[in-house]
Amino acid sequence: MMQLVQWLRSLVFVVVIYAAMIPYGLIYLPAALRGRDGAIAACHAWCRFVKRAAPWMVGIRTEVRGTPPAGECLIAAKHQSFLDIILIYSSVPRGKFIMKTELTKAPILGWYALRIGCVPVDRGKRAQAVQRMVADVAAGRADPGQLIIYPQGTRITPGVKAPYKVGTSVLYTESGQPCVPVACNVGLFWPRKGIMRRPGIAVVEFLDPIPSGLSGPDFMKTLERRIEDRSDALMAEACVTVIAS
Repeated sequence: MMQLVQWLRSLVFVVVIYAAMIPYGLIYLPAALRGRDGAIAACHAWCRFVKRAAPWMVGIRTEVRGTPPAGECLIAAKHQSFLDIILIYSSVPRGKFIMKTELTKAPILGWYALRIGCVPVDRGKRAQAVQRMVADVAAGRADPGQLIIYPQGTRITPGVKAPYKVGTSVLYTESGQPCVPVACNVGLFWPRKGIMRRPGIAVVEFLDPIPSGLSGPDFMKTLERRIEDRSDALMAEACVTVIAS
C-alpha cells in the first residue's frame, strides 16, 4: 500500500514539475528573448521550484556539497538521472550542456536549452560536437560559462559500470581549462527511467578541480577514479542513512 501511495505521489510530482515549465517559460520569455541571461534566470527559477517541491511531494531532500565553480571551466559529472542535471545547473552561474539533438525539439525545454548555450549532439556524432566545441573555444565564439559534460555519455544506473569516453579528454586538453569533477548518488532516489521517486537525501558533490596541463590518459585516469570513488562513497552513505532511519 505504501508503495502505491509513493508511486501516486511520484506521478503527481512528475506531472507538476514538467507542467510548471509552461508558466515559467512564458513568464521569463521577454527576458529570454532579450538575451542569454534571461534564459539562464528562467532555468534557475524552474530548478529552484523543483528543489522546493521535491521534499514535500516525494520526500527527496537535495544537498550540494563542495564548491561550485564560478569561472570558465569544464565540469565532468556522474550522470544518474535528470536530478543531477537540475542540481548541477542550479549551482553554477552560467552552465551549458552538451546534449542530445532530439532534446532540442522538446517544447519549451529545447528552445531554452539552445538559448542558454547548450551544444546539440547527433547520435553517433559526439566526436564532431567535441571538435566544434574545441574550435569555438579557440576562436572565442563559445558562450562564456561552465561547460557541463557527462564523460560516460548517458545516464548510468547506480552500481552499473560503464566506460568513460575520450571526448572529455579532448575538450580538457584542447581548451586548456581546469576540470571540476562531480560525484552523485541521485539515482538511488530519482531513477534514470520510470515514475517512482524514493525518499532520501540526494547529493551532488563538486570535487577538487583537476588543473589543466595533464596528459589525456593521466587526466582520464584521475577523473574516473575521483568520480567513481566519491560516487560509491555517497551511495554507501545514503544506504547507511536509510537503514539507520
